[in-house]
Amino acid sequence: MSGSIKKVVLAYSGGLDTSVILRWLQDTYKCEVVTFTADIGQGEELEPARKKAEMMGVKEIFIDDLREEFVRDFVFPMFRANALYEGQYLLGTSIARPLIAKRQIEIAKLVGADAVSHGATGKGNDQVRFELGYYSLKPDIKVIAPWREWDLTSRTKLIEYAEQHQIPIAKDKRGEAPFSVDANLLHISAEGKVLEDPWAEAPEFVYSRTVSPEQAPDKPEYVEVEFKSGDAVAVNGETLSPANLLAKLNELGGRNGVGRLDLVENRFVGMKSRGVYETPGGTVLQAAHRGIESITLDRNAAHLKDELMPRYAELVYNGFWFSPEREMLQALIDKSQEHVEGTVRLKLYKGGVSIVGRKSPKTLYSLAHVTFEEDQVYDQRDAAGFIKLNALRLRLAKAARG
Repeated sequence: MSGSIKKVVLAYSGGLDTSVILRWLQDTYKCEVVTFTADIGQGEELEPARKKAEMMGVKEIFIDDLREEFVRDFVFPMFRANALYEGQYLLGTSIARPLIAKRQIEIAKLVGADAVSHGATGKGNDQVRFELGYYSLKPDIKVIAPWREWDLTSRTKLIEYAEQHQIPIAKDKRGEAPFSVDANLLHISAEGKVLEDPWAEAPEFVYSRTVSPEQAPDKPEYVEVEFKSGDAVAVNGETLSPANLLAKLNELGGRNGVGRLDLVENRFVGMKSRGVYETPGGTVLQAAHRGIESITLDRNAAHLKDELMPRYAELVYNGFWFSPEREMLQALIDKSQEHVEGTVRLKLYKGGVSIVGRKSPKTLYSLAHVTFEEDQVYDQRDAAGFIKLNALRLRLAKAARG
């Protein structure tokens, strides 16, 4: 095993798991380890990860601010599709993985590494997402997945290993963590421990990005989101960069209790999993996007998008971001967004998001055609022939079969 790998790039958070992995790679593979920490808006201080990596003898340390790229090149294209996995999940963890994999491979090429490594377990979706990304971008890369190799099969064993090797452990990690958390600018998720029983309501301390709807303000808050070519470009009249725009919507949604989801989902590896998600800005953004599409998209184009959306969402969830079929679907979706521009007004109130106004210079909504008052553009008698033609096959079938 040792000697076959000279240099490995590790996706490194600085937490217990990846710190143990860092030392384990050094001991097991006798190789040089390069650490890569991505800032994708998880809200944590990242300099401690640098100091910890230095302390453990790492010479090449990458800490990259990927927030704008994350929202611009991954979140926004996905939101053009209105993607929801299993009808509810806004794919907050799923969409971050291809970006991390992409940057990890870029670093591997930059430093001449022959392998990459991640801290995803052998039970979850993330191992699939990371590795499909690696192999799509560098087919000959070697992948080391410690959770599938080592015998450190529990948190207790991880802590014992860390103590044996003088790896610093945050004080709150010494006991059993109540749940596992993943965070980025789009969402924060919690899984495991206190959440493993799907009958038991998630305790309030699980939530960190949203106030409870019960504690949210008693007065509605209105927000206006402006779109251009299917992407949000401004909030309440203020033009913002993609990452700053999503952060602003997180703030507005979070303080109004918007974006909580308690979901039992089907993992790609075959098991069901219960997760609790908070996606305040994303929930507002998707409602707004569907709102602007409602007046700017042709009916059949909109319906075709909705038919394709579950397939698109499944591709993202399962880790096929770099697949040709996702790119094909993206091209179709992006074509549909050429005239999706205008402004949507939403009302946020105690966990709910309601669209209360929409306007666009490219609107397809015609008051002249839909008014209940007298009009000069629509002859209601035309509907009789339309109905008869559409009923013809139904009448023929009934007549033939009785």
